Amino acid sequence: MLNAANFDKESHAVPETAEPRIVGFFCTWCTYLAADLAGTSRIKYQPNVRVVRVMCSGRIDPQFVLDAFAHGADGVLIGGCHPGDCHYQQGNYNCLRRALLLSRLLRQMGIEEERFRVEWISAAEGERVREVIDDMVAKLRKLGPLQMNRRLAPEISSAQEPACEEVTV
Repeated sequence: MLNAANFDKESHAVPETAEPRIVGFFCTWCTYLAADLAGTSRIKYQPNVRVVRVMCSGRIDPQFVLDAFAHGADGVLIGGCHPGDCHYQQGNYNCLRRALLLSRLLRQMGIEEERFRVEWISAAEGERVREVIDDMVAKLRKLGPLQMNRRLAPEISSAQEPACEEVTV
């Protein structure tokens, strides 16, 4: 379960050599079952992902991703059914549309695109779960920890300024 206390960087000093923390939103019908298959098959992958089980990738609100980053996640992974195989028919297409818009927003916020990822993984692809997670962890180790306070500092300071200037005529 995602808990803000687990990802709060402000209350705990994070050393520069810290392992990346990834929040994974996994579809219960495909990617979550693939992760379960990987576990029962004893396929080893990096333990950096905290999985949040959702009924469908199409139900993931962009605010979930933003909240994960705001609470200290270094990366977010969304896993869903392959297009055309969604249990809810159109869910993964909804996810894809939102993810494209969300990736643009994250880029504008200064968050590298490697920190947000959407993957289609069916229930039978336990090995693919390992490949995706290990690849994402390796990329995030190269990038280092996400430091939202530094990235948002100019925006926060400009937000504290008055919205309009006083004009005398």
